[in-house]
Amino acid sequence: MTQSGGHAYLLDNRQAEAGRRFNALSTLFDPTTFRHIEQLGIGSGWRCWEVGAGGNSVVDWLARKVGPTGRVLATDIDTSWQTSAPRTPVEVRRHDVGVDDPPVEGFDLVHARLVLVHVPDRERALASMIRALRPGGRLLIEDADPALQPLLCPDESGPAQQLANRLRHGFRSLLADRGADLSYGRKLPRLLREAGLQRVEADAYFPLTSPACTALETATVEQIRGPLVEAGLATDEDIDRHLANVAEGTMDLATSPLISAWGRKP
Repeated sequence: MTQSGGHAYLLDNRQAEAGRRFNALSTLFDPTTFRHIEQLGIGSGWRCWEVGAGGNSVVDWLARKVGPTGRVLATDIDTSWQTSAPRTPVEVRRHDVGVDDPPVEGFDLVHARLVLVHVPDRERALASMIRALRPGGRLLIEDADPALQPLLCPDESGPAQQLANRLRHGFRSLLADRGADLSYGRKLPRLLREAGLQRVEADAYFPLTSPACTALETATVEQIRGPLVEAGLATDEDIDRHLANVAEGTMDLATSPLISAWGRKP
């Protein structure tokens, strides 16, 4: 599987661990996403485009909010997460937001979470999403900023935490090598203003410890074990020791801050 521009995507939707990652991300971030979309005024009949859906949780929630008179278009470069036939008002479509033209209709809401940080042609992707909005339509972009807080264990209190942070540094190196912008989240408010959106605001959510953080770390490290070892960033022994440390449940594991930025098309 490749992402925009032909770069190999590190976190492939088809890998066995992807489902567990999606579940952990949903647990961590769905409440934040839903709060923002509620504040943007979503209601019955809205037309929504969920970019890089990656799973069903946001899509299903949007479908309930817009009802049978609305529409939810869910797109991704890999739609293998869609295991059942979509039902009204949902349509699932394979689409690469950094390469393909946007859907032609005017949407009331366009949303992407943890998508653009991985897209090499982020400028084109953002322009495509704004183009797809109707006048007055709302854009909500939520992306990580790993460089803003680069540690898995901000409280580096011992050898287990030191190993965890070393492996997190390796993960960030792999992401950067594949074109991810590790400081993208902080740029979002400025980028939305420069694109002409109005009423631009932003905030950040930063979980420091939770069962979902632990589940996310386990699934992610298992998913990237091969690339970490192949790049010489860790040994299998390092990874086995780290996973055992995580399983003990005694470390406070953080995620990168999720920065949410929103605005309205004139």
